[in-house]
Amino acid sequence: MDRLDRSPGVTAIQVPDGRHLVLQDQEGAHRVWLRGLRAGTRMAALVPLDDDVLLRLAGLLRLRRRLEGRAAGPVPRAWTITARLRKRLVLMVRGLDGHLAGASYREIAQVLYGPGAIAAYEWKTSSLRGQTIRLVKDAAVTMEGGYRKLLRGSR
Repeated sequence: MDRLDRSPGVTAIQVPDGRHLVLQDQEGAHRVWLRGLRAGTRMAALVPLDDDVLLRLAGLLRLRRRLEGRAAGPVPRAWTITARLRKRLVLMVRGLDGHLAGASYREIAQVLYGPGAIAAYEWKTSSLRGQTIRLVKDAAVTMEGGYRKLLRGSR
């Protein structure tokens, strides 16, 4: 395993609960947590048999190919984030930051969409008002545990 630690594209961090490795790959990084591995022993994978077992196994097969020196292949589609979702997540974080700092929804909308996006007399009926409120509420749900759904990927 020490040889793997010194391989190009590998970052290893020793922590009290084991060793964490990040193996860079052209298609997507592999993150490995090693516990109790002694020199000269083989690695084993512990895969929970839960709703995500197929995604976990796909990741494990990618890791195996990478460890064998082959191309790991693309990450499972469920793990990818579309450009549209990435943009929405950025808006959610920015909107939630403003909300937690005490900004009004209108002030948040002006920062997110520009000061000229909404005229004062249109604000109450503006679709951007509803969109801004939804962004902040969705961000709060995500912050309070909804991020786990995001991390699991789409299915």
